Amino acid sequence: MHSYYTFIALDIAAQRTVEAARERLAATGRQDRDRSTRRAAAVALAAVSRLVAGTVRRLDACVADDLAKSLASTH
Repeated sequence: MHSYYTFIALDIAAQRTVEAARERLAATGRQDRDRSTRRAAAVALAAVSRLVAGTVRRLDACVADDLAKSLASTH
């Protein structure tokens, strides 16, 4: 009877070890997915930022040209 309980305890320990390994693997997968999601969001935000900055530079140049023309016509 004693060896039966030992076998059961070893089996439970083995099951818990497998479950812990699965949890570690799942956590690693979630961490990688979160990391790739954050990276994709950062790349998208950087692209939008560059687009907005380029648009602002073009608008600023147009406003400066318009301002120079309006000042030249008043004098």
